[in-house]
Amino acid sequence: MQISKDKVVSIDYTLTNAAGQTLDTSAGREPLAYIQGNNNIIPGLENALDGKQIGEKLTVTVPPEQAYGVRDESLLLAIPRESFGEVQDIQPGMQFQMESPNGPLVITVTEATESEVKVDGNHPLAGETLTFDVEIVDVREASQEELSHGHVHGAGESHH
Repeated sequence: MQISKDKVVSIDYTLTNAAGQTLDTSAGREPLAYIQGNNNIIPGLENALDGKQIGEKLTVTVPPEQAYGVRDESLLLAIPRESFGEVQDIQPGMQFQMESPNGPLVITVTEATESEVKVDGNHPLAGETLTFDVEIVDVREASQEELSHGHVHGAGESHH
């Protein structure tokens, strides 16, 4: 069965950055399962998998524009410390969710002083060229429930 819109696809993968560092892998875990054509994975990888079949292996290099986007310097913000309410020990690397005009935004703390917290609203992989080594493990029809929910149910499901 070929990968096409609304098929459930299961892949084993290893994700590396331009420096060759492994950022994520399914090795030792269940394959990643997603619904093709439902924006469950980054566009560059999804487009490369379209039309492929079980057992195929491929290496896909995805530019930032087809992955997590280019870095947006306007998402580097300084927020008054009191905006974090009861949270006392704010450290670089911590992540919080805030509301933005475009909906929820995950921010990562880059620096914290007594009066303000500097954060980065870019995805941690924004601006990165990513390479996926992928093996297609399974392709099946999605159930009506999976299609109505927009994600796979069961082993290897992608989370939203």
